[in-house]
Amino acid sequence: PRGLLVIYGAASGPAPAVEPSLLAQSGSLFLTRPSLAHYTLTRQELDWRASEVYAAIQQGKLHLRVERRYPLVDVAHAHRELEARRTTGKGLLIP
Repeated sequence: PRGLLVIYGAASGPAPAVEPSLLAQSGSLFLTRPSLAHYTLTRQELDWRASEVYAAIQQGKLHLRVERRYPLVDVAHAHRELEARRTTGKGLLIP
């Protein structure tokens, strides 16, 4: 009861339709599909949210997982890896 399902991203394609009445019948469940654009409508809001993220990284509360590093000359290889879904975490292109 009172669960929350967040659909974040769509790498596998669009999610199937959900009948709202089933959410109520199953225990007042919530479904949301957030979009970054709606949370950064103005430059001021973007700066505010970005500063929160950077502060969390600096304080050690948020850890970024850099899974792979690619030399910039290997950018085509990096794109093939992404397209083939062989990556997880962050991939960095190093100049």
